[in-house]
Amino acid sequence: MPSRADCFQDRAEAARLRQVLAGRGTAAFGEAAHVLTGGVLAGLGGVGKTQLAAAYARTAWSAGEVDLLVWLTANTRSAAVDVYAQAAVEVLGVDAEDRDKAAKAFLAWLEPKAEAAPCRWLVVLDDVQSLNDLTGLWPPPSSQGRTLATTRRRDAALTGQGRRRIDVGEFTSAEAAGYITAALAAHDRTEPASDVAGLAADLGRLPLALSQAAAYLIDAGQSCAAYRTMLADRAALTLAELTPDVLPDGQEHTMAAAWSLSVEYADQLRPVGLARPMLQLAAFLDPNGIPTSVLTSPPAIAHLAAHRANTPADDVPPLSPHDANGAVQALHRLSLLNAPDPASARGRPSGLVRVHQIVQRVTRDDLTPAQYGQTARAAADALISAWPQPERDTVLAQALRACSTALAACAEAPLHHPDAHPVLSRTGYSLGESGQVSTAVEYFRHLAATTRHHLGPDHPDTLVTRTDLARWQGAAGDAVGAAAATADLLDDIRGALGPDHPDTLATLSNLAHWRGEAGDAAGAASAAADLLGHVLRVLGPDHPHTLAARNNLAYRRGEAGDAAGAASTTAELLNHVVRILGPDHPHTLLTRSNLALWRGNSGDAAGAVAAYADLLTDQERVLGPEHPDTLTTRHNLAAWRGEAGDAAGAAAAYAELLTDRERVLGPEHPDTLITRGNLAVWQEVLEERSGAADRTSRGS
Repeated sequence: MPSRADCFQDRAEAARLRQVLAGRGTAAFGEAAHVLTGGVLAGLGGVGKTQLAAAYARTAWSAGEVDLLVWLTANTRSAAVDVYAQAAVEVLGVDAEDRDKAAKAFLAWLEPKAEAAPCRWLVVLDDVQSLNDLTGLWPPPSSQGRTLATTRRRDAALTGQGRRRIDVGEFTSAEAAGYITAALAAHDRTEPASDVAGLAADLGRLPLALSQAAAYLIDAGQSCAAYRTMLADRAALTLAELTPDVLPDGQEHTMAAAWSLSVEYADQLRPVGLARPMLQLAAFLDPNGIPTSVLTSPPAIAHLAAHRANTPADDVPPLSPHDANGAVQALHRLSLLNAPDPASARGRPSGLVRVHQIVQRVTRDDLTPAQYGQTARAAADALISAWPQPERDTVLAQALRACSTALAACAEAPLHHPDAHPVLSRTGYSLGESGQVSTAVEYFRHLAATTRHHLGPDHPDTLVTRTDLARWQGAAGDAVGAAAATADLLDDIRGALGPDHPDTLATLSNLAHWRGEAGDAAGAASAAADLLGHVLRVLGPDHPHTLAARNNLAYRRGEAGDAAGAASTTAELLNHVVRILGPDHPHTLLTRSNLALWRGNSGDAAGAVAAYADLLTDQERVLGPEHPDTLTTRHNLAAWRGEAGDAAGAAAAYAELLTDRERVLGPEHPDTLITRGNLAVWQEVLEERSGAADRTSRGS
C-alpha cells in the first residue's frame, strides 16, 4: 500500500466512499439481490484515486474495522493472481505452486459461509486497467467484506454485483490552494495567496500537476509567479521541462507521461485507432466545453481518417459521425475527457465535451511542429463547419466562440499560415452579432495587429481585418472613427490591390456609408453615386457589391432629403436583389428594411407598419427571435405604429422589446437605452392623451 502523500487533502469523495462502503448507499436498479459492498473510484489519472483508497484502507485498519486487508496492483491479471495466491498461502496455508488454483481458493474463502467464523475483510484493487484481466478475480459480494477498486475506466461492467462507482475529479479551489500552501510551507516557503490561487487554476487543480509543480518550485527556487510565466510560454517550454528531477510522493509518472497508457487503451476500443487523433483535435479547443457537432463535423472526420492508427487504409470503410462519436466515447471510458450526458441534453443539437487543460497541454506538447500546425487548422476547419449561420442557439454560439478563443491562444501562428483562417473573423462577427459590439471592436483591433504581424501590412487578410475593425467601430457608435479608419484603409488597399479590385470597391462603399453615418449626408450621396458608376463598369449589375452600392445610394438620397426617391429606388432594387440572392439572404432582408423606412419617411406610416410586420415574421424564421437585426425590426415596427397613430400599440411593443433587449444585450447596451427612452416617450403620450380625455369629459 502506498505511503500517505505529503500534504494530503481530505476531500468530499472520501466521505462519499465511506458512505458507500458502510453499506449506506442505495443499490442501482437491477441490483436488489446485492448489498452495496464495493466502491470503484474512477477518474482521470492524477486526480488522487490511489491516495483516497489508501487513506480509507489505512483508517479502516487502524480503527480495527477490518481483520484482513489485501492491497493489490491490478494493472495485469498475473499481478492480481500473484497477490491472491500469496494471500492464500498466508491466510489458508495452501500450496502456492499452482498460483491460479491458490488464487481461486482465496476468492472462494471470501465467499460468505454460515458455518465459518466471521472475518471482516477489505480487498483493494488499485489501478484496474483491463476489465478482461479481472474476469473471475473480483472478490464476491459479502456482508463481511468490502471491495474497493481504483481505475481510469468508466465501463458499465465496473458496477453491479454490489459495486458503486464514485467519480473522482480535481481538487476544489480551496483544496488546491491549501495543498500548494502546505507543500511550500513544509520548506519554509510562503507565496502571495493570489499567486497560489492563480497557479492552482493554471494547472486545472489536478493533484498530480500540483504536486509536481510544487516540487519543481522548491527544487528550482522559483516563485509561483515565475512558474506561471513559464507555463504560459507554450512556444518555449513543454510541461516535461517544468517537472522536477525527482518526482514527489513516490510517483512513477511525470505529467507528460501520465496518460500515455490510457490513450493506448482508448485507441484499442471500437472504433479502433480513432481515440488518439480525436484527443489531439480536442486538445486545441475550449477545455470547459466543446460542442459535439464540432468533433463530429466533416473536417473532424477527415482528420480522424487521415491519422487513424493501427489499421491498413485499404481495410477501412469511410468514417461517419457515428465513428467520431465513438472515438469521443472511447476517450470518455478511459476518463481522458467527459462526454455529455444524453439525459441532460434536453433536446439540444450539440452537447459539450470537456477535457482537462493539462491533458490538452500534454497532448499538444507531444505533437511534432508539422502535426501541431495541421491539427490546429483541422480544429479551425471543424469549428467553421459546425458554426451555424445565422446563429439561433446562443449557448452553442458562446461555446464556439470559447473554442475559437482557446484555439487562437495556443495556435496563433498556424492559424495565420499560409493565410488567416476564416474562423478568426467568424469569431469577431459572432461577438458583434450577439450584441457584444464593444467586445467585437477590441477583438478585431487585436486581430488586425496579429494578422499584420504574421502576414504583413499589405496582405489581403490584413486589409480585410482592418475593414472589419472599421465596421464594428461604426456599429459601436463611432461613425467618425469608422469613416477616418476607412479613409486610411482605402489608400492602402488601392496601393496594394489596385483601383478596380473588388475589395477596393467595397471599401469605397464603406467610406460612403460611414461618412453618411457621421452626418455628411450630401457628401455620402455624392460618393455613393460615384461608386455605383464605378462598380457597374467593373463588376456588372448583378454583383453583390453593385447591389450594395445601389442600396447605399438610395439610402443616402433619403438621408439627404429625397425620401420618396429613396423609396422608389429601393423598391426597384428589391426585385433585383430577390432574383439574384433569394428572399432570405441578409442583403434581401436589409433592403426590405430600408424600403419600409423610406415608405414611412415619405409619409406612408401605415405602409411602413405593414412592411416591417412582414419583415419581422421572416427575420424571426430566418435569423431567430434574439438576433440583433430581428430586435432592430421590432424597434422600428413599434416606432411606426406610434407614428401611424397607435400610441398604445407602440408603448406595448416597446415594453416587450425592452424586456428582451435587457436579457439579450444587457441593460446598458446602447440599443437597450434607446428602447427604454422611446418607451418613456410613448408612455408619456398615452398619459397626455388620457389626461386630455379626462379634461374633455369633465368640461362636457
